[in-house]
Amino acid sequence: MNKNTILLAEDNYDDEVLTLRALKKGLSDIDIVVARNGIEVLDYLCGTGTFSGRDPTELPKVLLLDLKMPMMDGLETLRRIRATDHASLLPVVILTSSDERSDQLDSYQLGANSYVRKPVRFDEFVKAATNLGIYWLEINQAPPKRTLSA
Repeated sequence: MNKNTILLAEDNYDDEVLTLRALKKGLSDIDIVVARNGIEVLDYLCGTGTFSGRDPTELPKVLLLDLKMPMMDGLETLRRIRATDHASLLPVVILTSSDERSDQLDSYQLGANSYVRKPVRFDEFVKAATNLGIYWLEINQAPPKRTLSA
C-alpha cells in the first residue's frame, strides 16, 4: 500500500470530485480511497464488506471524515473508530460544511484530531486541502502501528 494513503469519507459526489481534484492538484504521490458512508469507512478499516481481504493493519495516514452521511453519520463513525483497537489512534480530520458549535464540540469529544470547515471558493478549498495533505502526510508523525486483537 502507498504510504501516503488518505481515506476520504464523502457521500456528496460534487464534494468528492472537488476534494479529489484539490488534493491531487496540491499533492503528488498520494493514494485516495473514497468511502461514501460510515459503514464503508469501517469496512475499509477492518477489511470487511466491500473491502473484504484488505489488510486491516495497513491504515491510511489520515481519514477526512464528513459529518452528514447516509446509513451512519460521521459522529457515529468516529465513535466506532475510537472503539476499534487497531484503528483507535488513526488521525481523523472532520472535513465538513457544518459550522454548528455542537458538531465541533461533539467531534472533539469523540476524539477528532482536527475540525476543518470546507471553504466555499475553489481556490481556498485547494489551499486548505493542500495544507491538510502536507501536514498529515509529510509533517505529522503517525501513531505506531497496532496489531489486531484476537
